[in-house]
Amino acid sequence: MFQVIGIAVAGLIAAVLGVAATRPDSFRMQRTRRINARPERILPHITDFRRWAAWSPFEKLDPAMKKTHTGSPSGKGAVYEWEGNSKAGKGRMEITDVTAPGTVTIAMHFLKPFEAHNTAQFTLEPNGEATDVTWAMYGPSPFVTKVMGVFVSMDSLIGKDFEQGLANLKSVAEAS
Repeated sequence: MFQVIGIAVAGLIAAVLGVAATRPDSFRMQRTRRINARPERILPHITDFRRWAAWSPFEKLDPAMKKTHTGSPSGKGAVYEWEGNSKAGKGRMEITDVTAPGTVTIAMHFLKPFEAHNTAQFTLEPNGEATDVTWAMYGPSPFVTKVMGVFVSMDSLIGKDFEQGLANLKSVAEAS
């Protein structure tokens, strides 16, 4: 009996690992929202990490989170480090490129609860008096991430947070 159960468990593990091995070596997920403001009104809310508290859903994961801002006050070279509870984790972001008014690229280094090195990118495309803002995140998918992806996708884990963040950014930018 135990031998049959052992073989079944081993077969299940082998199947999960086999499916994981077929997953892509990288991921990309994104959300887009139309904001009734010109790019130049939206851009400062993205390029100044101090302003993220007003719209980023990740800021609310831990009200007592330790935050450090270094480097440039905003734009290229601005650095934001955080350390919080198990939900907020620990990490570092640095704006590596700003192409006004269209693109902001951010190097993201998550240290806790797990280590990951990804890129976030905001793209602002004028659309009349409004702007279509796309928030994307992409990066490598190590094997552990591929195994997790068999059960839950990165899109389902983070997509709703990006949607909430863009809705919050819309409110903040349209009110400014």
